[in-house]
Amino acid sequence: MIAIDDILVSDQVVEEQFVCDLVKCKGGCCVDGDAGAPLEKHELKELNEIYNSVLPYLSEECRVILETEGKYVYEKEFGWVTPTISNGMCAYGIVDKKGIVKCGIEQAYNDGKISWKKPISCHLFPIRIKKTKRAELVNYEPREDLCSAACTLGKKLKMPVYQFLKEPIIRKYGKDFYEALEASAKHLETTK
Repeated sequence: MIAIDDILVSDQVVEEQFVCDLVKCKGGCCVDGDAGAPLEKHELKELNEIYNSVLPYLSEECRVILETEGKYVYEKEFGWVTPTISNGMCAYGIVDKKGIVKCGIEQAYNDGKISWKKPISCHLFPIRIKKTKRAELVNYEPREDLCSAACTLGKKLKMPVYQFLKEPIIRKYGKDFYEALEASAKHLETTK
């Protein structure tokens, strides 16, 4: 475990290797799960602000769910999450011509329509964050079947999880945190 302030990072975040392989998984992380994407409280405001700019990217089924259930829903077990449509896909998901599920929010961001990329829980996947009273736990939790191609590709490219997720880690915790994590990773490597 790597401790940086009150954030505890699992050793797997620096030891394991991972690179998303969308051609193989088809963006299954936007479909597979017990609920929609977890949302931080401040992200509810973001969704309210970007909603109208994202709507044109979404299918009719997604728009209907968002209009009926709301831009986000509260799940007892998970807290605030994005709604999902009938097949389990996030209501902000879009399916491209190759059948790959992508994020409609991120597409609007890439097209310059909004300045918020997507929920941080999505951006950080397969890292999952759990908050306790004393610390924030940062764990590497790929889905066994769904992410097997990404684990294989990561090993092939020798890409540690924390390096693959550099942008979202900096987005969540800041550049100083990332640099401390990187220094810890290098130290762990030399002690092996």
